Amino acid sequence: MLVVVGRIGRPHGVRGAVSIELRTDEPERRFAVGSTLVTDSGVEVTVASSTWHSGRLLLTFEGYPDRTSIEQLRGQVLSVERDDDEQPADPEEFYDSSLVDCEVFDEHSTLIGVVREVAHLPSQDVLVVATPDEREVLVPFVEAIVPIVDVGNRRIVIDPPDGLLDPED
Repeated sequence: MLVVVGRIGRPHGVRGAVSIELRTDEPERRFAVGSTLVTDSGVEVTVASSTWHSGRLLLTFEGYPDRTSIEQLRGQVLSVERDDDEQPADPEEFYDSSLVDCEVFDEHSTLIGVVREVAHLPSQDVLVVATPDEREVLVPFVEAIVPIVDVGNRRIVIDPPDGLLDPED
C-alpha cells in the first residue's frame, strides 16, 4: 500500500537539496538515505542525503545533482510502499489508513458511523465519521473523547461530549 509521507518544497542551495513538507511522524525512517519514494506523477526517487536545517528536513535525490534538475519535482507528493499490517512502534499512534473504514461506537455500543478520513488540523487530528443518516461528524482524536482504538477488530469507541453528535440545524 502506498502512503503519503511528504511533499517536495522549494530547492535549497545549488546542489539539488529540497525542503520537505512532512506528512509523517516517522521522518527518520521514511526519508533515510537509500529509501525509495514515489512521486504523485509516478517517478521513483532514491534519497541520497537527509539532513535537518533550521527545523526543516532537507533531502537530495540520486540523479538530481543541482537546483535546476530538482526544480522539476517541486510540489510533488511523496509516498512510500508500506505493508498493510505494519503498525507504528508507539502503541498510542496509528496510521490514517488503519483508521479509515473502522466502525465508531459510543460507550453504550451504539453505532455512530464509519471513519471516512483523518483530518490533520493545526490544533489536533480529527476523525471524519460518516453516520448512517448520511451526516458527517467531526470527532477530535484525543484520548478523552476516543478512549478505545481497536485496529485489529476495526472498532473505535468514543465518549462524546454533549452536543458533539447533534445534527446542525
